[in-house]
Amino acid sequence: MNIADYKGVWVFAEQREGELQKVSLELLGEGRRIADELGVKLTALLLGNNIEALATTLAEHGADEVLVADDKNLEHYTTDAYTKVICDLANDRKPGILFVGATFIGRDLGPRIAARLSTGLTADCTSIDVEVENGALLATRPAFGGNLMATIACPDHRPQMATVRPGVFAKINTDPSKCTIEKVEVKLADSDVRTKVLETIKEKKDIVDIAEADFIVAGGRGVGSKENFKLLEDLAAALGGSVGGSRAAVEKGWIEGAYQVGQTGKTVRPQIYIACGISGAIQHVAGMQDSDLIIAINKDDSAPIMKIADYAIVGDLTKVIPEFIAEVKEAKK
Repeated sequence: MNIADYKGVWVFAEQREGELQKVSLELLGEGRRIADELGVKLTALLLGNNIEALATTLAEHGADEVLVADDKNLEHYTTDAYTKVICDLANDRKPGILFVGATFIGRDLGPRIAARLSTGLTADCTSIDVEVENGALLATRPAFGGNLMATIACPDHRPQMATVRPGVFAKINTDPSKCTIEKVEVKLADSDVRTKVLETIKEKKDIVDIAEADFIVAGGRGVGSKENFKLLEDLAAALGGSVGGSRAAVEKGWIEGAYQVGQTGKTVRPQIYIACGISGAIQHVAGMQDSDLIIAINKDDSAPIMKIADYAIVGDLTKVIPEFIAEVKEAKK
């Protein structure tokens, strides 16, 4: 492998039933920065069936080039087919970096591609950077149970790969007229389409995607009970936001896992994040540290969350939150 032959930044543009996943657009935003620093092209990989119209959206969010693999065998995601198409393109065009969203599809696809291409993969990254001199990707992720942040490089193999959670980076808007869209040939043998999706059954739940919320009121072990979580829900409702929780609150059954914030939950970037009874362990902070404004309410003034908060309120949340709600309602008047 001649590493010098590998250039360019690629982003796997995940779509489901003709709808692009937001993590793909977020990765294009960060990929744009990385590509500009390296002076290379940013390419989006779009796989599916009858999905060419989505290429324009990718062009509007930072891509210099969109490679469209449109085939009936790609209508539904299957590991074999998607891996074969992406690896064929990578072997032919030799990208230096490949980003994949850390969705349930990306977490299945990323390792398979890395193994097929004999390269490394850094999973669940919280930040990425590059060394311009040699094009090395520096991918940072929590390690050792979240007790430290490790920056990982892959100096001897290409492409360098990383999966990134939704909500870590911000989307950007660019001029789509500068983007080229190319339809690539898909070569799939019967052995590449061993799995066929017969039916998709969705569970209907009224769950809000907290990664999209502008205001989040999150509770931890210090909330004390499921009944006290009702106070958090009332404050979230007054703000027009969503409630969230730490892993401890989820494990106690006070809130559903879909609302968990942190290393093992979701990464969020709201305008205001209100942490109630949350100590501020690194596992939780990794999922909310990029919030525009952080307010902490805690009895313990020495809790780690108080040090990263823009505003730290020392007190009993059962007394503080009702006052908070009253002030919000008064301000709305």
